[in-house]
Amino acid sequence: MPQFSSRVEQVSISGIREVFEAAGEDAINLGLGQPDFPTPDHARQAAIEAIEAGDTDAYTSNKGTEDLREAIAAKHDRDNAFSVDPANVIATAGGSEALHIAIEAHVNVGEEVIYPDPGFVSYEALTHLAGGEPNPVALRDDLTLSPEAVEAAISDDTAAFVVNSPANPTGAVQSEADMQEFARIADEHDVLCISDEVYEPFVFDGEHHSPMDFAETDSVVVVNACSKAYSMTGWRLGWVTGSHERIERMLRVHQYVQACASAPAQYAAEAALSGPQDHTEKMREAFEERRDIVLDGLQDMGLEVPTPQGAFYAMPRVPDGWVDEVIDRGVVVVPGEAFGEHGEGHARISYAADVETLKEALEIMREATEAVR
Repeated sequence: MPQFSSRVEQVSISGIREVFEAAGEDAINLGLGQPDFPTPDHARQAAIEAIEAGDTDAYTSNKGTEDLREAIAAKHDRDNAFSVDPANVIATAGGSEALHIAIEAHVNVGEEVIYPDPGFVSYEALTHLAGGEPNPVALRDDLTLSPEAVEAAISDDTAAFVVNSPANPTGAVQSEADMQEFARIADEHDVLCISDEVYEPFVFDGEHHSPMDFAETDSVVVVNACSKAYSMTGWRLGWVTGSHERIERMLRVHQYVQACASAPAQYAAEAALSGPQDHTEKMREAFEERRDIVLDGLQDMGLEVPTPQGAFYAMPRVPDGWVDEVIDRGVVVVPGEAFGEHGEGHARISYAADVETLKEALEIMREATEAVR
């Protein structure tokens, strides 16, 4: 039997998927990182019209349509403290591909990638697939990533570090001062900062900031997507932006693994980015209300939980056996160790579910908490 590559042998199936498969069909699913809102009507309609007009029958430019890249640039002008050239944007198959090509284009075999632990499951796996060495860094008590810890972890073998704010799985939001420091670290140490900003619109306390706001060199690339902001997870449309030199190298990976992002999704994304933004604001308001309900419920049952300032996740510290007890009682949550060694003793709870469902789940969690104490 032909052998498998050592890179793929270092990657396992996500622990999140294992939890889903173990849960019953009637379980309340608070493990899914997906908004429970529809894609905006104007985005859907734009895709329909493009399909009917035959505009989606052929490849687009490798980087994506010019109109979409201009819409992405306009989004950054509107929402962020930095501007991008549409020529320096690649439309990708979701934020996942954007992360993949960013790491693949910048990491040599044996080089290290620093990332938060607990952190998004793709960071470790994509580092392995690039032949790199994962270097996870434990978070502060409030579940934010410390710039001091990142800087201390940098060595001669470090190629890149990842910043994720608002964060999956913690819901933590990095401060403006932290982002200034991450930009300084990338500039001074000549390492790449990959800023994962997919949950950007969902900040409840404070404001979103990016290391790109403060970078003085081309040491930062930004990954973003329509997946969360416009409830378009199934459309698979994200992007990456950075300097011309970095985009050209990432394009070399993208053009061979993907050719171009799905054409219908590109038309939908252009409409979502360019059209009314009230849909996203309503989602943010709903998630904040749900955050408060979940936070109060978890604290009332005696669990310690850092206040999630963004995204739609909470990550309480839980007693031994809590996750299994909750799942056995019919509520799907994800064990913290699925997101890294330092996630042990935590659970990730997604509050991308309606209020009544969350209240029902919290009551089950309360019973489970009493059972394991």
